[in-house]
Amino acid sequence: MSALEYPATFTTGCDGRTLVEFVDLPNVATDGADLREAIAEAMDARGSDLSIRMSLGEDIPAPSALKTGQRLVPVPLWLAPKIALHLAMRDERINNSELSRLLGVDESTVRQMLDPAHTSKPVGIQAALAALGKQMTVEIRDAA
Repeated sequence: MSALEYPATFTTGCDGRTLVEFVDLPNVATDGADLREAIAEAMDARGSDLSIRMSLGEDIPAPSALKTGQRLVPVPLWLAPKIALHLAMRDERINNSELSRLLGVDESTVRQMLDPAHTSKPVGIQAALAALGKQMTVEIRDAA
């Protein structure tokens, strides 16, 4: 599984605002008064889009490769573990019922782990990822 970062183009307009457009989602765009605000708005827009996709049971696209002139926009921290679990389950072709049996929990617990609107404990999602042979890590690095 790759890092949960998506490429976007950042363009500064004649008014000084920075427009952000996502490569993998042509219908998702945002802007900010400066680069810092544009990055924050881009994370929020990306998180909202992914949250809606998960809620509707739609596919989560894999990030495309970064190209020259693009920046990576991370998935918001509140959503990243849920997306990681969703992708791991998809890759392993395992459904909620099977994962609940593996974990020894009710299926409703697994649904909550995958529900963007539910505040799930990271330790539960970490255990679910481990049951699927995945390891959740956190990386801190200098901002672009």
